[in-house]
Amino acid sequence: MAPITLPTSLSRSARRAATLAAAAAVCLTAGLARAETCQPKIADSHLVKPGTFVMATSPTLPPMAYADQKGVLKGLRIELGYEVAKRLCLKPEYISAEYAAMIPGLQGKRWDMINAGLFVTPERTKILYMIPYENLAISISTAVKSGAPITKLDDLSGKAVSTDIGGYAERKMRDLNKDFEARGLKPMTINLFDGYATVYQALRAGQVDAAVSIDPVAKQYQDRGEFTHALSRLYPTPGSLAFGDKVVADAVAEVMKDMEKDGYLDKLLGEYGVGRAEGGVRVLGPNT
Repeated sequence: MAPITLPTSLSRSARRAATLAAAAAVCLTAGLARAETCQPKIADSHLVKPGTFVMATSPTLPPMAYADQKGVLKGLRIELGYEVAKRLCLKPEYISAEYAAMIPGLQGKRWDMINAGLFVTPERTKILYMIPYENLAISISTAVKSGAPITKLDDLSGKAVSTDIGGYAERKMRDLNKDFEARGLKPMTINLFDGYATVYQALRAGQVDAAVSIDPVAKQYQDRGEFTHALSRLYPTPGSLAFGDKVVADAVAEVMKDMEKDGYLDKLLGEYGVGRAEGGVRVLGPNT
């Protein structure tokens, strides 16, 4: 795939938006050809744009969703979205969005699907249709040559850890600290950073004893040989694809069931070290 070159005069946000649009246009030629030769599985009346499957994503979390140095969208969620659109016989289109804007944008019919691993919660299933497919779980990483090994959660007592500010991992570490204190154990010192790159930089610099992230991020760093994947699959919770239209959700569920049968879904998740959500592909939501 040819690199995408953008004018250097563009602002960072404008360059990011242009990169996403250009990357999507380059990647989707095959999808367009397929859409011309097979019958779309969702009528235009249920789509934001005729013949197009518009997805909101946040390409800021490698290896789940990100743009590489050439501006090409990559990652588990990106690949999954392209495959869903292909099997629906629709042209895929990605729009970058902040998490806070995703649900309002779905309700405002700005996109057909949120492809950002939204957690499945009772509150969300009252207003959204959700297909759980991935288990988002926490990992603990340590330096390759570290001090006392961390083989269980209690080994974190009294340690300094780094994690992403405002994320799932931060909430679970604060919960764990409450448990430590209730049991008379010394709490962790939790250092918060903006993004997993700086979370791991703190570990690399020796500022903390362990980095707390999600499984695929920790696996990526271990595969590079940079850090040891000390603990994994902690506190799993299902992440989903989310929809505002049940017709769209049902159509996506059907193609994802086909992915289950032919092995595509398990293969994709396995490549990224992500576990499957329990219960198989199904639609959760109002009146389901």
